[in-house]
Amino acid sequence: MTAQPQDFVSIGASVPEKNLRAIRAALIVPEDREAFDAGLKAVLDEVRVSLDLGALNAFMHRWWISACDTAKDPEGRRQMHVRAGQALAGEPVPQGRPWREILAARGIDV
Repeated sequence: MTAQPQDFVSIGASVPEKNLRAIRAALIVPEDREAFDAGLKAVLDEVRVSLDLGALNAFMHRWWISACDTAKDPEGRRQMHVRAGQALAGEPVPQGRPWREILAARGIDV
């Protein structure tokens, strides 16, 4: 099972439309938006060469899930990036629950 709009509606979060413009607008954490922009450029380059829109559809679905997560818990997304930055800098990071467990608790099967 993959994330569906009703999974997020049932938990009270507004769901962004599943299109590139709406997804980008929903990404309010700067690190997410920067990664989205860079990834979109890369996937569009790939599509230009392969002429296969499957890569773009997969990209859009992955980022739609992140946009829905941002709508549900924007502070959680911010904290995720803070902890990732700490880990990359070699700083100790408190251990939390695995991300698959967190998403499963939200009804998202990845």
